Amino acid sequence: MSENVFAALEELQQQSPEAVLDRLIETLTEQKNYHRLFDALLMKKKQELGVELLQPTSFDPVPEEQKKEFEQAYIDAARKVGSLFLEQKLYSDAWLYFQTIQEPDLVAEALNKINPRTIPEDKVEELIQVCVYEGANPEKGFEIMLQVNGICNTITVFDQMNAQLKPESRQKVARLLVDQLYSDLVQSLQYQVQQKVPMAPPTENLRELMAGRDWMFEGGAYHIDVSHLNSVVRFARLLNDDDPSLAKVIELCEYGSQLDEQFQYPGEAPFEDFYPAHQHFFKALTGEESDRNLGIAYFEKKLEQEPDDEDKQMIAYVLIDLLTRVDQNERAIELAETYLSQFEDPNTFSFTDLCRKTDHLDVLQRVARGKGDLVTFAGALLDTQNQTQES
Repeated sequence: MSENVFAALEELQQQSPEAVLDRLIETLTEQKNYHRLFDALLMKKKQELGVELLQPTSFDPVPEEQKKEFEQAYIDAARKVGSLFLEQKLYSDAWLYFQTIQEPDLVAEALNKINPRTIPEDKVEELIQVCVYEGANPEKGFEIMLQVNGICNTITVFDQMNAQLKPESRQKVARLLVDQLYSDLVQSLQYQVQQKVPMAPPTENLRELMAGRDWMFEGGAYHIDVSHLNSVVRFARLLNDDDPSLAKVIELCEYGSQLDEQFQYPGEAPFEDFYPAHQHFFKALTGEESDRNLGIAYFEKKLEQEPDDEDKQMIAYVLIDLLTRVDQNERAIELAETYLSQFEDPNTFSFTDLCRKTDHLDVLQRVARGKGDLVTFAGALLDTQNQTQES
């Protein structure tokens, strides 16, 4: 750094502290030294407040009556510096400031504009880090990961992290994986068909490609990594009931059901018969009333016949999820009271939340009374009274 800058600051000291700090801010801005600019902006505020400057970001020396004013200056400085980093497309640096002041939207919006196909190779890991692992824009991060690192790596990371993501992010990533795997499988089957039936009309529909072509599966043949297929179908249970990609998932299940048994890996209860069980689940969500009734009956039979108590709870959890998604709340509450009334995990299943969301606080009162849980009983009792008064 030029000695002239230091000399200029010394000269400006003769005018005023404000002149020194203004030149400091101007110089750091020109140098694009934005981290130190943040410090300088807060030094200027501390000078105004009459507080020592050498720990510019610390709240400790700020008198209590001035902390609110300094806090606002801190927020303004972070917003300014974060925006400067965004202009330079330095997303990780920008995220540091916007995350601190709990204003994530600007960074998320900027990241959303990135085209994964045009990212320089040396920027990929940095973007995945800030998007996925730091949470700035998980959907975009997984999109980049899928484009650059491939579906295998993306599935592995999503499997590890999906519980940490917000429901909306989980759904978007699950849809991304469904669409990618479906496209890959269609492309693979199209090649197989063209090799054997060169005059066959092309189609982008998996079901149409499989129709009348059992020879595709002879000799234990498969056309996509079967572990990827298993994972993506499992992830698809995260999708909303009206998600258009569910139609693709059902076709993926139809494909999986035709694979040789050695490639139909069993899942946890009630998805031991992996692809047929998932077909029942997804058709119950998206199909006609007959599909819905058939799917519910399938899982009810699994529940009835299961001898293991822990597996019964897992089956009940899946069945309750299905029932609430098709608006059969009475049956869902009945099963929850029987099998899952002791569960209160916000990341998996909460009996209290189910009772609240389905307007069954009377059931919650009954269960709380049976457990001797005075606090939950009183809360449900009073919430019921408040709801009655409001209506």
